[in-house]
Amino acid sequence: MPENATEVTAAGIARLAGVGRAAVSNWRRRHADFPQPIGGTAASPSFALADVEQWLRDQGKLAEVPLRERVWQEVAGHPAGAAQALVHTGCALLLVRDRPTAWLELTAASDERMADALPYAVDHVLTARLGPDTPSGTPGPGRSTPPGIARTPRTADSTAPGSITFDSATPGSTAPGSTAFRSTAPGSTAFDSTTPGSTASGSTAPGPAVVHPANSPVAPGVHRARAVRTPTAQELLPSVPLLRAAAQLAAGIGAGQTFEFLLGRHLDANPRQFTLTPPHLAELMADLAEPPKDVGRPASDRPLRSVLDPAAGTGALLRAVAGPAALYAQEADAGLAALTALRLALGADGTHSSPPSPGADGTRSSPPSLAVRTGDTLRADAFARLATDTVLCHPPFNDRNWGHDELAYDPRWEYGFPARVESELAWVQHALARLRDGGTAVLLMPPAAASRRSGRRIRADLLRRGALRAVIALPAGAAPPYGIPLHLWVLRRPTPGVRPGPDLLLADTAGLAATAGEAGGKAAGGKAAGGGRDRLDWPVVRDAVLDAWRDRADLPGVSRVVPVVELLDDDVDLAPARYLPRPTPGGDACGLGEVRERLAETLRLTTRLTPPPATPAVPAHRPRTTVGELARGGALSLHTGNAAPGGQGPVLTEHDVLTGADPAGTPFTGRPAGTPCTDPAGTPLTDAAGTSLTGPAGTPLTGPEAPGAAPDDPVVLEPGDVVVPVLGGGTVVRVVGEREAGAALGRNLQLLRPDPAALDPWFLAGFLRGTANNRQASSYASTAARLDARRLHLPRMPLAEQRRYGERFRELAAFEEALRKAERLGGVLVQGMYDGLTDGTVTPA
Repeated sequence: MPENATEVTAAGIARLAGVGRAAVSNWRRRHADFPQPIGGTAASPSFALADVEQWLRDQGKLAEVPLRERVWQEVAGHPAGAAQALVHTGCALLLVRDRPTAWLELTAASDERMADALPYAVDHVLTARLGPDTPSGTPGPGRSTPPGIARTPRTADSTAPGSITFDSATPGSTAPGSTAFRSTAPGSTAFDSTTPGSTASGSTAPGPAVVHPANSPVAPGVHRARAVRTPTAQELLPSVPLLRAAAQLAAGIGAGQTFEFLLGRHLDANPRQFTLTPPHLAELMADLAEPPKDVGRPASDRPLRSVLDPAAGTGALLRAVAGPAALYAQEADAGLAALTALRLALGADGTHSSPPSPGADGTRSSPPSLAVRTGDTLRADAFARLATDTVLCHPPFNDRNWGHDELAYDPRWEYGFPARVESELAWVQHALARLRDGGTAVLLMPPAAASRRSGRRIRADLLRRGALRAVIALPAGAAPPYGIPLHLWVLRRPTPGVRPGPDLLLADTAGLAATAGEAGGKAAGGKAAGGGRDRLDWPVVRDAVLDAWRDRADLPGVSRVVPVVELLDDDVDLAPARYLPRPTPGGDACGLGEVRERLAETLRLTTRLTPPPATPAVPAHRPRTTVGELARGGALSLHTGNAAPGGQGPVLTEHDVLTGADPAGTPFTGRPAGTPCTDPAGTPLTDAAGTSLTGPAGTPLTGPEAPGAAPDDPVVLEPGDVVVPVLGGGTVVRVVGEREAGAALGRNLQLLRPDPAALDPWFLAGFLRGTANNRQASSYASTAARLDARRLHLPRMPLAEQRRYGERFRELAAFEEALRKAERLGGVLVQGMYDGLTDGTVTPA
């Protein structure tokens, strides 16, 4: 066993084999030859990846490990840790994308010689993208080779054809102190690292010399080295196999997507270490800060926009910025700052091809720049003299150690010195201090910042001087912490000589999430009311926020433009809900009349659907079978849900099944009949005979139906599927109809897909709902009962008899749905009448 063998956990084994973690536990118990743990803990052991792959192949459970899974397992099992492995991988992917010819030359060498050459090649692309590795601009991959000293690989015959050499700088050839990287392979190209941040004439990089304004010695506000240190050859040597595999994956899906996939896995594996900004929220914040379009002005003549994120985190906010822009970021955690810098560099695919912005003398300046720095922003600002067009920020909340005692006389506190408990108002003033006159800042804030008494003086001064332009309340579930309805503050740095705005826009979108399920056709039996990240309808929230911000108009129940003088009381409470009470359920008296009519119609429907009196009968002793036996016989197939809300397309969640709600979002688009199935890299999937796999019209193949498909791909619902919750011990089963078709199966759900020629779906669902059946198929080893669908019993019946039972079960389901709708409409009518009578819009009859 190699000393640094890649390790994999039980969850990783489940991903490799496309099964659940319970299956891996069963294999360990039932198979004596299953590989023994080599690390981890008793509760979470780890195994050698090579041994696990071989065992899975010997058992016929694995034909080939998907490339992306192999790459991720190498990242997770890296001896230096996953974070350091991601940094090495990001550096290599940047080289793969920006210097593909040089990468091919490097990979032709042995691992040791490749590790020797990589620091110089990596330093070249990092300098071009992120600036020099030292504040003074001195190059130095590892800084172990003094200027003027030749560095040769560890292998002896370095001058043989195809070898890689490192030449010292000679007078007149390159800049003093620079390092040249060359390959002697016939027909190969060479690039020289001359002035840090520039590209030599022999470089394969397109476009002009890449010298970022943020990193040049004369650029204001930048005093620190870049966030990504150039790794040394010794550090890179264990990563060489990983870098080769990552480059192979990038050849199929692109360097940027490869890094996004690996970074996403790393963030998912460590959810408590990072505070993430969801992509939809990041896009909304970037849209709020978008400057007005220069009508009639060519795009090439518009000034380059500069955007700063002083608490960058994983870089989600800067990734959401549209169009060419100079991006500046600072993050206190050095490891996270390095990953963010690489993420932004790899995500800026169009940076080199973007038209350069005009300089002050009319000449063209450099392409859009990227500067990421490490350090505590409030205590040690890396961009102290920078004035940007836009600031986007998701600051840390409730931070008592933000520097209150050390920063008492800091010039940034133009609107008042923040109290120790008002760290968020310190970030607000920092954002304003880094804006040019008229620039816009958008910050995500906790709701307490709008109403705490300790911050009322600062809020009052922000209003008086016209710096605070809008406070927007988001629904709960928009961002962590998900149980709190967070706020967006939109600020604008006052322009000297310009009269401040006399009003403040207050918007509250919490009511949109609560009423989305009651609007239009959805109210007839669709989505249940309530917000939460699983139920958040982002398109509705986004449109409402942007309409309110751009029009600055009063929208009933959504937004109101309030004069500043009305807000300057003793509390200066800026909570939108205080000035925008939620609309009365059902609307005005006319709306309540419509709700009453719908309720009456639903009650009449409920009466018609009421089951007839039950006819007593002698218990029948019928032959029975289990779902597991039916699955083994091919009468149905079993699937486990793995999709999470918030991604592409709708997701049927456990909450939807329990409440009868519909999945929200745009259905997944299926592939036409005969279209070849592909893996994430776009490679067509084939069976053992080499025949291309194709899917039926409108339904992508997933899970067991697509051999070789990634186990992370969602299971897409089809009409006739039967969905059963895993947890809860209840008797809830749902038959998928046209409303749910096309959605993905969520977590904690099991799907039974019956063969129509053998099983009627309504017959299957009806017998699965039996209380005794659920009780005997559930496990009670913990406080939450867990249902094993394979142990559920069914009577053996001919298909015609199944359909007779199924029709009765279908009628019961329709009656249950009518009762749910009547309950919802009754609640709306009762609360609407209470509100109308108390506020005077409805009079007693």
